[in-house]
Amino acid sequence: MAAEILDGKALSKQSKVEVAEETSAFTSSSGVVPCLAAVLVGDDEGSQVYVRNKQRGCERVGMTSRLHKLPAATSEEELLGLIGELNGDPQVHGILVQLPLPPAINTERVLDAVTPLKDVDAFHPENVGRIVQGRPRFLPCTPHGIQVILHRANIECSGKRVVIVGRSEIVGKPLAIMLMQRNSPLGPSAANATVTVCHSRTADLAQVTRDADILVAAIGSPKFVQADMVRPGATVIDVGMNRTESGLAGDVDFDAVREVASHITPVPGGVGPMTIAMLLKNTLEAARLAHRAEA
Repeated sequence: MAAEILDGKALSKQSKVEVAEETSAFTSSSGVVPCLAAVLVGDDEGSQVYVRNKQRGCERVGMTSRLHKLPAATSEEELLGLIGELNGDPQVHGILVQLPLPPAINTERVLDAVTPLKDVDAFHPENVGRIVQGRPRFLPCTPHGIQVILHRANIECSGKRVVIVGRSEIVGKPLAIMLMQRNSPLGPSAANATVTVCHSRTADLAQVTRDADILVAAIGSPKFVQADMVRPGATVIDVGMNRTESGLAGDVDFDAVREVASHITPVPGGVGPMTIAMLLKNTLEAARLAHRAEA
């Protein structure tokens, strides 16, 4: 029997309705309209699509958005200057620096320059440290989206074996930290997992992945996870977004793995839409934090 598809697109719409209701209530009581400023350097087509989708998301939930589009030749100092201006602008509550940046720019230095109180991607070392300690200010958007997908599908993480293939700073590492905590904003059932993180040096990878109750693929390699790497009845979360000659493909061979798994996210329409929904949630929280600080 084919796996049940975890529809991130539908869930994202539901989440945005909830954020819109909360945003409306917040704006009515405070007079503050949450604002997300996006910084895009260069002409990367994929990045432009992502930023455009985030702007539309803001509009749909009653937030404002600003786009700062800079040429690829922009210097690191010029970019840091813009971020400094946004940090000091009380009308801006969240700052999003779209990745990847041009090779000549030090990505780490730029992300570190965003004030932690406006770091709605949760990339700043202070915010990462708070996540590690189990007292997050903001949760990273893609890992949080994965948690919500599992929670809304009544798939418990507590006591389960989770294997994450990929150790990136954006998905693999923060997701592992979040799932191993004693609690989460969604309750203890969305945490308390036994987590294994795999990577390019992992020996007998397929043997490790077959041990997973929940398998997360986040390595950026199209159709890398095959059916023989999945334990029958496991839940499979595909984070991959790979542009191939035949179109967009995930890190999982969807058609083959669907015949083995119990639940699976599609690409597109799985984790991606939830990432944007969680970004909007963080932007609202950033506006709330700023308003409380001014009160």
